[in-house]
Amino acid sequence: MPKTPRWTRTLTDLRSSQDAYLDVVATGPGRSVAGALGLPAPVSLTRHEAGRPEKPRTVLVIADESSSADADALAQALSARGHDVRRDAQAVAEGSERIQAVLLVLSQAHGPSDLTAPSLSLGSVLRRLDRGARVVAVSRAAEGVAAGSAVAVSASAVEAGTESVRRNAARQGAVGLVRSLAQEMRGGATANGIVMADGVAVDAPSVLGGLDFLLSGRSAFVSGQFLPVTSEAGPASLAQAALGETPLEGRVIVVTGAARGIGEQIARLLHAQGAQVVPIDVPAAGDALAKLANAIGAASLPLDVTADDAGQRILEHCRTRFGRIDGIVHNAGITRDKMLANMDEGRFASVQAVNVEAPLRITQQLLADPLAQGLRVVGLASTSGIAGNRGQTNYAVSKAGVVGMVAALAPELAAGGGTANAVAPGFIETEMTAKIPMARRQVARRLNSLQQGGLPVDVAEAIAFLLSDAAAGISGQTLRVCGQNLVGA
Repeated sequence: MPKTPRWTRTLTDLRSSQDAYLDVVATGPGRSVAGALGLPAPVSLTRHEAGRPEKPRTVLVIADESSSADADALAQALSARGHDVRRDAQAVAEGSERIQAVLLVLSQAHGPSDLTAPSLSLGSVLRRLDRGARVVAVSRAAEGVAAGSAVAVSASAVEAGTESVRRNAARQGAVGLVRSLAQEMRGGATANGIVMADGVAVDAPSVLGGLDFLLSGRSAFVSGQFLPVTSEAGPASLAQAALGETPLEGRVIVVTGAARGIGEQIARLLHAQGAQVVPIDVPAAGDALAKLANAIGAASLPLDVTADDAGQRILEHCRTRFGRIDGIVHNAGITRDKMLANMDEGRFASVQAVNVEAPLRITQQLLADPLAQGLRVVGLASTSGIAGNRGQTNYAVSKAGVVGMVAALAPELAAGGGTANAVAPGFIETEMTAKIPMARRQVARRLNSLQQGGLPVDVAEAIAFLLSDAAAGISGQTLRVCGQNLVGA
């Protein structure tokens, strides 16, 4: 049996040493006491173990009547992946067997009333869910509404007639269903959605790739979120089987801010998945960067990302060493927190320079060179950039800018087969968050549906997915890795 990589064990130890409350209440008497006192009772999440294939799950497929054909296609795809597929919700509800996942297919719902029967069928089996179970809803994108948002429906949808309006209401209703269900899940279980654009087949590569990700331990800290699939790009082979343990084999991927913390974990995980990683950090972090580079056999590049020629230097490094560049992860970032009333220009400007101006400039320099044809870009946003955060106005501005950056880059990259997406972490257990005062740290950990902080590997897994062929049909999106943070959820 292969040993768990040392770096994975280190991350687990980090979580345990920092969140003593979770260690106490996860099992045994501590959990009973927490329940009796009405206190949060989180459980340790079951994450993917590097080097070990995901275990097949017992998956119940539920669909509204009009979506039965799509449900058949998805059930067939799940069976081809080795999952044990069930179709009789009543039998599951009345039995004693535990199931590990539910796939809720709502892709052809015509109106809000179409959601009633499948929702109640789902509710009837929730007590049969195993610890760490997954619920994934597959639906269509509502017109004029960003996936998972509460933006008003566009005038064009209203003008299209009653049937179109009813269909739009059902589609957005599915979003509300997933969001609320995720807050009711227990035992480390999650609920998420895949939202397909009209014209995207239910068995398109990124629909199946997204399903693989959301059903796996790689998405342990992703809940109440949506993967919008906007095109059918991706390998046809995904219809037969999920991507293996090295989906990034042969890719050359740059990671900025890689010397420590989340950036280090990203670099290590991408390397484990087959990528040639180019770790970048400021020269002052040279020792840590060199240690990482030696560990993963990489050719590091000490570089200040705010330098005017940073993009050209990255291109030169990749051209000389590899003759190609396939992706970049803009992870480098800083905080300079102050209430806005006390903010000075230096604090505000420096955060913008590192967190958003540098990624913008570097990406444009890369895209101007033919070497970067088909580039995949992933930016590090933050839930602070989505919901705001007291004392972090400068940081929120920069991270909201990253969200806007990838949305605007998506059509520019599409012509060459590239993608641009962002990952928005919530509270992640790092050396930085360990310095937050204890009371505030405990509150921050519990303010999500999973009632705990995430680990750097959770962010890295989401980024690796977005860089892979399984996400070729997903672009311009921001995926939150926050355990469904209840602020800006």
